[in-house]
Amino acid sequence: MKLGVNLDDLLICQPNNGEEALDVADNLIRGGIDVIVVDSVAALVPKAEIAGEVGDHHIALQARLMSQACRILTATMANAGTLVIFINQIRHKVGIIFGSPEVTTGGMALKFYSSIRLEIRKSGMIKDGDELVGHTIRVKVVKNKLASPFKTATFDMMFGEGISRIGEILDLSASQGHLKKSGAWYSYKDRNFAQGREKAKLYLKKNVEMMAELEQKILQTFKEEKDSKIKSKEGGLESDDDFSEDSSAEPSIPPSTAKK
Repeated sequence: MKLGVNLDDLLICQPNNGEEALDVADNLIRGGIDVIVVDSVAALVPKAEIAGEVGDHHIALQARLMSQACRILTATMANAGTLVIFINQIRHKVGIIFGSPEVTTGGMALKFYSSIRLEIRKSGMIKDGDELVGHTIRVKVVKNKLASPFKTATFDMMFGEGISRIGEILDLSASQGHLKKSGAWYSYKDRNFAQGREKAKLYLKKNVEMMAELEQKILQTFKEEKDSKIKSKEGGLESDDDFSEDSSAEPSIPPSTAKK
């Protein structure tokens, strides 16, 4: 197991061109594979482009390839229940004055067919002294057919480790008030235990019981928030029912406006 992936179940394919890559993906989906990651759309070079010479113009070849692939794979995925993740890259349009010059490769088809699109960017560096040990990653949901879009999340991506679960527990505990952060100091139950975020993460890593206790408090807080939202929605429905019952009755006429 490395970075959350079971290497014994991991299959790696390096096809020669974009058509071959998408054919492999289609066959794997039909074979019942659970998850497929295509890394990346920008590297799906059409066969005609490979056969040509450097400097040849191939207008919209990749866009047509992705459009055809999306039509085929969407139907296959619906029957197989396979999750397909396309990783893409950002390019910059030349001469853009107004608006963002950033654009993703592969045309518009993938954007339209996707159920969820995530914009992932580095937002900071994580250092241990002078050594760079990771990056702070910011994720924004730019499209979501399954839930509310435009949500954001920030997490630590540590080199050789992946997403830092300890960092997430530390940040959520501080934001929910389970531990206090005063300046650079972190305290729990009125006792300072670390100065600086990386030292606090290291302390939690060594004190497993404290980390487990904080995790349970975080989950309990989320549960209480969820229950509170459900109750408020139920209360709103009850008030609507009461209003509808009252509205069926004849309206009362104020004495001042009643005809004599």
